[in-house]
Amino acid sequence: MSWIDLCAIDDIPLRGARRIKTAQGCVALFRTGDTEVFAAADRCPHKGGPLSEGIVHGQSVTCPLHNMVFDLTTGQARGEAMQIQTHALRIEDGRVLIDGAKLRARSAA
Repeated sequence: MSWIDLCAIDDIPLRGARRIKTAQGCVALFRTGDTEVFAAADRCPHKGGPLSEGIVHGQSVTCPLHNMVFDLTTGQARGEAMQIQTHALRIEDGRVLIDGAKLRARSAA
């Protein structure tokens, strides 16, 4: 894996999100706990809602447009056949790093 340093973990609000722009589209970083962060596509596949503006609860995010709930560990929508792409992250010395190889392989959003 090729890791890219994104930000300090404290740059992401607790039980909140931060959006990062990439050449392939936007990715949302969700902080669900003091040291727990997930990364997923920022766009809801149903109506295109910005998931980084959704409500973060447990290990899930709720779309701000129509209340669809996505599991941040798998990307799967609750009770639906929809899914968002997730990305591997790791935390090192208080910094959030994303797997750049998978990010570069992602198609344009």
